[in-house]
Amino acid sequence: HLIIRGAGPQSGLWSQSISGDLPLILLRIDELEDLPRVRQLLRAHEYWRLKGLCVDLVIVNERSSSYMQDLQTAIEATVRSSQSRPRIGEECALGSVFTLRADLMSLETRALLQSVARVALIARRGPIADQLARLPMLDANAPVPPPLMPPGPQRAAPALPRIGDGLEFFNGLGGFAQNGREYVTVLDAGQVTPVPWINVIANPAFGFQVSAHGSGYTWAQNSRENQLTPWTNDPVLDPAVEVLYVRDEVSGELFGPTAQPLRDNRRYVARHGCGYSHFEHEAHGIGLDLLQYVPLDDPVKISRLTLHNRSGQPRRLSVTAYAEWVLGTSRSASAPYLITERDASGALLARNPWSLACSGRVAFADLAGRQTAWTADRSEFLGRNGGTSAPAALLADTPLAGAVGAGFDPCAVLQCGLELGIGERVEVVWLLGQGTSAEETRTLIERYRTQDLDAVLATVTEHWRGVLGAVQVRTPDRAMDILLNGWLLYQTLACRLWARSAFYQASGAYGFRDQLQDGLALLLTQPDIPRHHLLRAAARQFVEGDVQHWWLPDSGQGVRTRISDDRVWLAFGTARYVLATGDEAILDEPVTFLEG
Repeated sequence: HLIIRGAGPQSGLWSQSISGDLPLILLRIDELEDLPRVRQLLRAHEYWRLKGLCVDLVIVNERSSSYMQDLQTAIEATVRSSQSRPRIGEECALGSVFTLRADLMSLETRALLQSVARVALIARRGPIADQLARLPMLDANAPVPPPLMPPGPQRAAPALPRIGDGLEFFNGLGGFAQNGREYVTVLDAGQVTPVPWINVIANPAFGFQVSAHGSGYTWAQNSRENQLTPWTNDPVLDPAVEVLYVRDEVSGELFGPTAQPLRDNRRYVARHGCGYSHFEHEAHGIGLDLLQYVPLDDPVKISRLTLHNRSGQPRRLSVTAYAEWVLGTSRSASAPYLITERDASGALLARNPWSLACSGRVAFADLAGRQTAWTADRSEFLGRNGGTSAPAALLADTPLAGAVGAGFDPCAVLQCGLELGIGERVEVVWLLGQGTSAEETRTLIERYRTQDLDAVLATVTEHWRGVLGAVQVRTPDRAMDILLNGWLLYQTLACRLWARSAFYQASGAYGFRDQLQDGLALLLTQPDIPRHHLLRAAARQFVEGDVQHWWLPDSGQGVRTRISDDRVWLAFGTARYVLATGDEAILDEPVTFLEG
C-alpha cells in the first residue's frame, strides 16, 4: 500500500537533485544515537561501488525542525568523512549519497521516495542485520514442480506439403501460398527457422511482431519507449513472453498452439499474412488454431484461439494466457514500479506511474470476460527459477492466487475452464492493449468483448488488399512479382513507417533519410503518407541547415549530425512527390526550423 500510495513520475525526485536512474536505498533516521546505521550503510555503499553495484543512498533526517540541527550536522559530517562522497564525474555512474531533511520536503516527495526505494530502512529499528533477519526468507528447499506428464498416444502427422501441394518456392521449411499473399512455415520435429522469421502487424499507433515459433512482443504508441511486453532480439532462444497454454485437467498434459515455449514432435504451421498471423497445431487429440491481428485504429491485439476436440471423447480443458509487462523501454528498468489491479469487469490492468511519457496510460489483458482465475505475480506463476516452458502453477496444478497490486514481479495471467464434447469447437479470445487513460481502457475492453471480430478481421484484410493491390506488376520472374505485389510495400508501411521496429532493432524513432526513402514507395498508393513525412522531416532541420538524423516523435529527442545525404533526400523526395502527385502546394507549406 505504501508503494501504491506514493507512486509518481521519476521527475518528482528531481527537486532533490536525485535522477532516479539508479536503484535507491532509503534510510530514515530521527535520533542521534542511531548514527551507527548511517556509518554502516556508508561502508556498504562504498563496497557496492567497488563491486560495480551502482545505487543511490538517500538518508532522510526526520527529526523535528529546530534551531540546532545537531542530527543533520552529524549526518553530513559522517558522509564527508566516508569514502562514499560523490567523486567528480562519477556521481551518475557509481551512485551518490544524498542527505535530505524531511521538513524541507513536500509530503508527495517523501511518499515517492518511500514508494520507489528498493530497500527502505528505519534507523530506530536497530542494527541492519536485525532488520534483515525479520524479513520472510525464501524457502530454499521448496518442492520442485513435477515434470510434464508423458505425452499420450497421438495420431500420425500428415505428409509434409510439397511445392506441388500449393506452396510456391518451398525451401524445406516454408513457401508462399494464397497466390503469394501468405508465407507459410511448416516445422516438423527438430526443425526451426535459421533465425526467427517474424511478421510485423501494426496500425499507425499500435502493433506487435510475431515469429514463426509464436514469439514476439507488443507495443503502443512507440515501439521502443512504450513496450507493453518485452522486446528481445535473441536469435538463438527466441524467448516467448506472451503465451497461450492449454491444459488437460484430467491428465495434466500441457500444450499450446505455437512452437514456443512448449513443443512436441508434431507439426507446427505458421501462416504470415498482411495484417495477421495464423498458427495451426494438433496435440493430444485437440486441434489448435490461433489467429492474431490488430484493428485498423484501436490499440488492441486480438488473439483468437479455437480448440477442436478430435479425440473421440469429451474433454475438460483450461486455457491460460500469460504476458510479461514492461510499460517502458526495458523490463528491468520499469518492473519495480508497475502497479497492477483487477478491474470491476474482471480484466487485469497495469500502469507505470514512474514513466515520464506514459504515466497516465493503462494497459490491460482480458479473456473477453471468460476468466475465472488470475494473478499478476510472475514468481507465483512461473515458480522460483522457472520459465515459460515449465510454469510451476500449471505443472503442479496450483490454483492462481489472484494477486494484484505493487511490489510483485509483474505479469498478467488469466485462466478459464472449458468443457468440449466430441467434435465440438470452442473459441477463446485474448485481448491485450493499452488506453491513454483508465476510461479509454475500460471502453476498449467493453467494445471488443462484444465486437464482431470477424468483421474487424475482414476490414483489416480488405484495407491491405486495397493498399497493396493498387499497383500490380507482371514480370517474367514470378518471385519478383510476389515480392513487388504485396510484401515489399506491406513491410514498408507496417514495419518501416508505422512500427519502426523489427527483430534486430526496436527504435521507435523516425530516421530523416530512412523514412524519406521508404515514403517514395507509397507515392502512387498512399501519397498522403510521404507528404506528411516530408513536412515532418523538414521541421527537424536546424536554422544552420543541418538536421536531426533521427528523433523520437513524442519527445523530439534524437541526434544532431552533419550527414550530408539527409538534406539531399529531402530535396529528392520532395521533387519526386511533386512529379508523382502534381501537388506543388507542398512547396509553400510553412515549416518551423529547430534552434540550438
